Amino acid sequence: MEVKGRAVSTLVSRLSSVSEQIRCESLSELRLMTKNDAQSRSLIVHAGALPYLSETLYSSSHLPQEDAAATLLNLSISSREALMSTHGLLDAISHVLSHHNSSSSSSAVQSCAATLHSLLVVDEYRPIIGSKRDIIYSLVDILKYRKSPQRSIKDALKALFGIALHQSNRSTMVDLGVIPPLFSLVVVGGHAGIVEDASAVVAQVAGCEESELAFRRVSGLGVLVDLLDSGTGSSLRTKENAVSALLNLAKWGGDRAAEDVKDLGSGILSEIADVAVNGSEKGKTKAVELLKMVASGGIDGKVFDDLQLNRLINPCSE
Repeated sequence: MEVKGRAVSTLVSRLSSVSEQIRCESLSELRLMTKNDAQSRSLIVHAGALPYLSETLYSSSHLPQEDAAATLLNLSISSREALMSTHGLLDAISHVLSHHNSSSSSSAVQSCAATLHSLLVVDEYRPIIGSKRDIIYSLVDILKYRKSPQRSIKDALKALFGIALHQSNRSTMVDLGVIPPLFSLVVVGGHAGIVEDASAVVAQVAGCEESELAFRRVSGLGVLVDLLDSGTGSSLRTKENAVSALLNLAKWGGDRAAEDVKDLGSGILSEIADVAVNGSEKGKTKAVELLKMVASGGIDGKVFDDLQLNRLINPCSE
């Protein structure tokens, strides 16, 4: 371990070399080390690498920028507190993301978005990262940009999902225009994984008062209902996300949104019931809650009998 520590210290010290070649070689070695040797990560952090890695994100050369971003991602697995304590790190990540369609390497953009997702695992970091409007704006812009690689879109969606887990961040996300590109991805995303990830963010963002108008402008309610339709080929995870979105919209979007959800009528009940029966435990719970809400809007009792919904809504009544 002592030998490894000395080797790490030597590599980190070379990050401040006046020679670009030496700096690049050290970055490349550190990237491989953090990928293949979990024990080395804490040594690299303690050796003082983080400020150099953060600064390198501003590099106009793609290779060192990519190596620095990938190394930070690897370090975020076990050193989240150290990363969040590094002065200017979030600004450096924002710089990479904001230039996703110009000077930044696509690989660096993906690593930076993935690093955010890793950091957002920690509850107390969500309001901190969510307060960086420039980060949210850039992540949303990645979704909007027609030439964004699918990997960049997926990493941006995962970061946005983590940000949306904090209630107070959702209104900021709506304000910065996240709703239209999310629904665009849901409708024409093509790749099943993209649709699942986009609908997961939709479900979270639905949980704020500002979502009602934003959803209405993109006919979001209708899109969510379509996702539940078995004829659209949606995965079970996507259907669960649609259920969660409808439920959050009804709870947080105000009286009008709640009435809109209640007025969905009997046509959607069988699709919600499918999630209540076949979904994950969390999905089942939310589906039953949504069934009760839609039922409160006034559904013909015969429909309930035909679909055997009473057993789902009132499991102890028999």
